[in-house]
Amino acid sequence: MGKPLSIDLRSRIAGEVELGQSRRGAARRFQVAPSSVIRLMSRLRASGDLAPRRQGGDRRSKLKPHRDFILGKVKEVPDITLAELAAALAERGVVIHLSNLSRFLRSENLTYKKNAGGRRAAASGCAPETPSVD
Repeated sequence: MGKPLSIDLRSRIAGEVELGQSRRGAARRFQVAPSSVIRLMSRLRASGDLAPRRQGGDRRSKLKPHRDFILGKVKEVPDITLAELAAALAERGVVIHLSNLSRFLRSENLTYKKNAGGRRAAASGCAPETPSVD
């Protein structure tokens, strides 16, 4: 994501347009994208403000409310695949992309490591099951 235009440049662009220059003409003169000037002038007319808006979006995970369910599933089936986990969540009405699910599991320190034979080793963060002696 790029940096916002400085307040100085924004005020010079707005002044140019206010003096009668077209928005696209002002964009050429100040070497910025025409869409930036169009948005800047729309914002100026609507709110009277030239300051840039806050950048970035919502970074909250929609999986947080389902944390206990996900961790329970991983503990129940340590070698569960992302697709199986996503299907289990879909049954609960949560549609999630596999990459988001993977990111969530990594944030919980749950990753699969492969051993030297190329097979999956035990999931980190999960204790290996010990056979019960009857």
